[in-house]
Amino acid sequence: MRAEPARAPRRAAARAGRCLLALGCAFTLALAVPMPAWALPVFDAVRAAHRPSDRVLLDRHGTPVQTLRVDATRRSGPWVALADVSPALREALLLSEDRRFWAHGGVDWRALAAGAWAAAWDTRTRGASTLTMQLAALLERDLARPRGGRSLTDKLAQMRAAEALEARWSKTQILEAYLNEVPLRGELVGVAAAADQLFGKHASGLDAIESAVLAALVRAPNADAAAVQRRACAILREQRRGCTALAITIGQAFARTPGPWRALGGEALAPHLARLVARSLAASGHPAPAAWPRSTLDAGVQRIALAALRRQLAELRGRAVDSGAAVVLDNASGDVLAWVGSAAAPLPGAAADDVDAVLARRQPGSTIKPFVYSLALERRLLTAASLIDDAPLELAAGAGLYQPANYDHAYRGAVSVRTALASSLNVPAVRVGAMLGIEPLFERLQALGLDLSESAGYHGYALALGSADVTLLGLTNAYRALARGGRTSPPRWLDSGRTSPPRWLD
Repeated sequence: MRAEPARAPRRAAARAGRCLLALGCAFTLALAVPMPAWALPVFDAVRAAHRPSDRVLLDRHGTPVQTLRVDATRRSGPWVALADVSPALREALLLSEDRRFWAHGGVDWRALAAGAWAAAWDTRTRGASTLTMQLAALLERDLARPRGGRSLTDKLAQMRAAEALEARWSKTQILEAYLNEVPLRGELVGVAAAADQLFGKHASGLDAIESAVLAALVRAPNADAAAVQRRACAILREQRRGCTALAITIGQAFARTPGPWRALGGEALAPHLARLVARSLAASGHPAPAAWPRSTLDAGVQRIALAALRRQLAELRGRAVDSGAAVVLDNASGDVLAWVGSAAAPLPGAAADDVDAVLARRQPGSTIKPFVYSLALERRLLTAASLIDDAPLELAAGAGLYQPANYDHAYRGAVSVRTALASSLNVPAVRVGAMLGIEPLFERLQALGLDLSESAGYHGYALALGSADVTLLGLTNAYRALARGGRTSPPRWLDSGRTSPPRWLD
């Protein structure tokens, strides 16, 4: 009796033939399918359009003084040149994702054939999607993988795009762009963000184990630790390396909580100014720059101002004072050398304060008096030796009377202008304000840049005692005008290379 030949090999051979036929058809269709209406960008445009999610504020000397996140949708770092990426990561990535990257023209037909043959024999093989094909899908939204998977037409379009990309870009450009645009875990996009947030390093400092972990995350960005460990260990073994420390590395990396940009360095010295820069650039209507211009801050002066404010607040804590602000201006140029919007958070028991007290409006009180007396001196209504009566005063104010009083509720009789100002007496200041007239005093304060929000009539005679709300920045800049003999110009906090010309007060 003759035995029937086994049918399984015959069916497998037939299946292999069909797979190879399908592969041949795919090759023919890939050549025949026209390019879609969209066009892939050039490398320089992709690099120029790259925007990191965190920006660094530099002081006038180029020292980082604050890092601020400006994009909440993704975490990406500055563009990293291929030469600045760890060779270990480049090796692990190509070994894992695209071994023939340097040889193929965008589509690895050999890998496609191997995949078709393996599918025919029900064996597993690596994917046939090249880095170039993956980059094309990252650059062009229409090529992104749909939730239900790509159709044959989608795959052919991706293959055609990869070939077009290879025709226009160099291999190094393709690999560099891929490393900067590939999603790696959660919100992390690109090797700069992944290296920083997972390992606390620059992309150039990744070792073989860390590189294997990132290469494993390319295939499955949000896989659990065990799956990533298996994949990374396979990569290391192909490199003839051990996997002993792999579990510890992955555990530490995945245990890290998202935080400020570690690898960019610098101190957290100027959060409020960094937020102001971000808001100003966003409101300018121009595309956000890849890097911020330098600020006018001086990191050394900023540290001194912050330390001095903290010491002062610590001394005043028993008086229910738990926050403050400080600003330092260069008299000649108007450059902001220090900007401390709040120092509440570092003090024990104090609540974190996101309010920028440098720009918050408050009544300046007696700090307005020098401008009252200076205007009177300028107009030759008084001299420093002139005597003013420090006695009870009643001034008509609308339907009532305005009766200013000194802080200690005492009166000293006739006092000199010099004494009245040095003692910060209220009644003499109001007398001088009434002598000047409320409108002229109001106009002088506006000319100093205090930008009062209400009218002169709204404040009345109390304007001479600082009843109008002003900012610390505006008040400090007004004192700068006193130091410069009446010349005023706006303060600046970004180093544009130009200083606004001063103008004389009218």
